[in-house]
Amino acid sequence: MRTEQPKTIYLKDYQVPEYLIDETSLTFELYEDHSLVHAQLVMRRNPEAGPGLPLLVLNGQNMELLSLRLDDRDLTAADYLLSPSELTVQPDSASFTLDSTVRIHPETNTALEGLYKSGTMFCTQCEAEGFRKITYYLDRPDVMSSFTTTVSADKQRYPVLLSNGNPIASGDGDNGRHWATWQDPFKKPAYLFALVAGDLWCVEDTFTTMSAREVALRIYVEPENIDKCQHAMDSLKKSMRWDEEVYGREYDLDIFMIVAVNDFNMGAMENKGLNIFNSSAVLAKAETATDAAHQRIEGILAHEYFHNWSGNRVTCRDWFQLSLKEGFTVFRDAEFSADMNSRTVKRIEDVAYLRTHQFAEDAGPMAHPVRPDSYMEISNFYTLTVYEKGAEVLRMIHTLLGAEAFRKGSDLYFERHDGQAVTCDDFIKAMEDASGVDLTQFKRWYSQAGTPRLDVREAYDAAAQTYTLTFKQSCPATPGQPEKQPFVIPVELGLLNAQGVELPLRLQGEAEALGTSRVLSLTEAEQSFTFVDIAEQPLPSLLRGFSAPVKLSFPYSRDQLMFLMQHDSDGFNRWEAGQQLAVQILQELIAQHQAGKALELDQRLIAALRTVLENDQLDQAMVAEMLSLPGEAYLAEISEVADVEAIHAAREFARKQIAAELFEPLWARYQENRAISRERAYVAEAAEFARRALQNIALSYLMESGKDEVLAACLEQFEQTDNMTERLHAMAVLVNSPFEAEKAASLAKFAEHFKDNPLVMDQWFSVQAGSPLPGGLARVQQLMQHPAFNLKNPNKVRALIGAFANQNLINFHAADGSGYRFLADQVIALDGFNPQIAARQLAPLTRWRKYDATRQALIQGELKRILASGELSADVYEVVSKSLN
Repeated sequence: MRTEQPKTIYLKDYQVPEYLIDETSLTFELYEDHSLVHAQLVMRRNPEAGPGLPLLVLNGQNMELLSLRLDDRDLTAADYLLSPSELTVQPDSASFTLDSTVRIHPETNTALEGLYKSGTMFCTQCEAEGFRKITYYLDRPDVMSSFTTTVSADKQRYPVLLSNGNPIASGDGDNGRHWATWQDPFKKPAYLFALVAGDLWCVEDTFTTMSAREVALRIYVEPENIDKCQHAMDSLKKSMRWDEEVYGREYDLDIFMIVAVNDFNMGAMENKGLNIFNSSAVLAKAETATDAAHQRIEGILAHEYFHNWSGNRVTCRDWFQLSLKEGFTVFRDAEFSADMNSRTVKRIEDVAYLRTHQFAEDAGPMAHPVRPDSYMEISNFYTLTVYEKGAEVLRMIHTLLGAEAFRKGSDLYFERHDGQAVTCDDFIKAMEDASGVDLTQFKRWYSQAGTPRLDVREAYDAAAQTYTLTFKQSCPATPGQPEKQPFVIPVELGLLNAQGVELPLRLQGEAEALGTSRVLSLTEAEQSFTFVDIAEQPLPSLLRGFSAPVKLSFPYSRDQLMFLMQHDSDGFNRWEAGQQLAVQILQELIAQHQAGKALELDQRLIAALRTVLENDQLDQAMVAEMLSLPGEAYLAEISEVADVEAIHAAREFARKQIAAELFEPLWARYQENRAISRERAYVAEAAEFARRALQNIALSYLMESGKDEVLAACLEQFEQTDNMTERLHAMAVLVNSPFEAEKAASLAKFAEHFKDNPLVMDQWFSVQAGSPLPGGLARVQQLMQHPAFNLKNPNKVRALIGAFANQNLINFHAADGSGYRFLADQVIALDGFNPQIAARQLAPLTRWRKYDATRQALIQGELKRILASGELSADVYEVVSKSLN
């Protein structure tokens, strides 16, 4: 059992570095049973740190120091202090050069941090604090240096040698080895360092920038994946052009490289000029990647490329400012994806994810502000709050200032801070200076945790023809923050009359109406706005486009929600009205189940969905979204006490009723779209994504009927298709059906056909892990014995264990606690070799307060068992201890 708590790092304790590194020269000698790293650091006393020559304390872990030299003097063990995490040296002067040689073991590095091997390939992952596992260094983001890197390795095994920047030299060495030298002229922190060595093939292209420079583009993959790179290359070029057109950001090096790696803890990493990607975020072709995978690849690739400016050229002063780069870049990649596809559908997808997962994080023991106050292990703060809520904070600034002023602010930010490590305050200051808007109160979004609640009430005065909306904001207590001050909350809204026509909006005291949709800026705990010249009682369309990440409460009736579904001009709010209607009706079914009554579905849901299905003018992607009922995880999140059995029973009952009563229009939509699929070759374009999305959700409902013609159609789609989107969905529908023989045959055929494709097998695992049919845990335990599963591969862990714990609520939350025991066992095992992945699997156990007393006790028992299991990593210890506090 851990007896010593890991050290807590506090934002308030930040101090500038005592020393700076102007130049870093690295030489790597890569061998099969070890690697040598020679580092030369040209250093100087930081003029901002004060006088004197304090001790130089360098970070370093899991390495063997072979030699150390300070300027011209070789140091002995008596000249320095060495601990498991630090090397301490006393410099002789304000400017000096430190040379070191260390031995490390990438071949046994299962944590996948620093330099490690993925299959036969050497690669790195240094964010957040992985570089300290490579050599002794000031491993903090506010120490920025130019890098020159030479890599040497066996030429036959590792013909490709890559690092950051531009290639400047290469040649052959002795004993069948060769070397290559790379130089990055842009100063960067160590977390952006990258190295790759392997037997890789390359897809090449070029991009001409807005200043007419030609940039070489290269995507490196293992030979068997060379035919799965074109979509990524196309996405890269779209990203580069978009960043020039929308943000004025031009790429700066002569070459931009991407490497696909099978073993990777994250999705991708924005290392300067050499982005290292999880292979799942690069490789795609119709036969092996779904539409969702194609869109995910486009989005992730854009995200990492956009980091070249929002993260690399301007980086974080410290890790508390992580959202400075991540929130900003998520906002940028979301806008890119919205421009490339359906803006409304992209917004719906992002908000649905935020409300299901980030809102749950805000309500749990790991709740923290967008800019955290403290942490034990920085890897635990690569969270939905920092990324997704951080992006929402940027979106609110964009909404409040307008697109033109936001662009002026971003231009000023990049110009003012190019080549610097800065803070969230620096970003806000640039926005203020460019727009003239005071954002002092707005900055509470960075410092206050939790999801604000916005309660709205209305009052209509027919005689005065005025309509008043009163907004009351509140925010629940979160760890360390019992009370909150009012936020600035932008609320975009419109008012509809009885015919669904939007009314001109003029506030009391204004000379004229300002359009039919406008943004109100809430700044007080309670605030009223009165609109004039309102001739009849209107229906408000509130929080259009989800203009703020809040929980909105307004007493809409079911008939009013149906009206908004039909008439609201804001696409997001049309969907939102449908979701609210479905939530009200599903909650009614949940209550019926809990009371032991026969379930009875409100027919207004059927009528609303029929209208949607029969509307040929709606984008098919929107139809698919509006047909999708709120998920079980979201229904659990909004419950006071989540009754998993009742939630599952209610949602399944609703699905069956929808399938039965809307069979004909669903069948017509399915047949129409499937006929097009048979005629056309696969194309990864927005309109086709939309068509297949509607086709597939229709099939999901239709299979609830159990009709022979639907089973035949499902089998035909599984067998006779040219793309993974249709094949995988057909198999998933079969897996969740009562047709045991067909289910078994499809699973066996799929596995046999794709057994040599690890990414496709991940999807095969996930489909089975997520099936809510009885026996879910036994299936997962059996699948862990499958030859394609490997607990040491993060993608496999996420595909099987993660899918079961996060997506299969009814089986994971089994009343006997078996799901909790299983997950605790896996976390304990994972913590022994990959603490990051272990900690990230814990999220379902951190939310124990959401469930009934029996389940609370069972989950707490498993958390205590993890805590008592041995010497835990800081990653897992922090999550478990905070969850139990």
